[in-house]
Amino acid sequence: MRRFLIFLIMLLALFVLTSCMAGSGRSTPEFKAGFFIGIWHGWIAPIALIVSIFDSSIKIYEVNNTGFWYELGFYMAIISGFGGISLFRKKKS
Repeated sequence: MRRFLIFLIMLLALFVLTSCMAGSGRSTPEFKAGFFIGIWHGWIAPIALIVSIFDSSIKIYEVNNTGFWYELGFYMAIISGFGGISLFRKKKS
């Protein structure tokens, strides 16, 4: 029962993550993706890459963006992830 519950939670998380991917139609030329959406797209880029294999409308990078601020958020998230770099550092004694 526990494995089934974990599977359902992971499936729900996958649906939530894929609903806000780049190229999904949320961002338009009138409503461009900004800094915070850039951060989100950077965080979910690995998932977007896998989904884009099966759905050609999904992209890793949003074309309708504000320019510098979207790109700054996107690359900050790509480089830092969810703090993954600091999680693997050992503290000095």
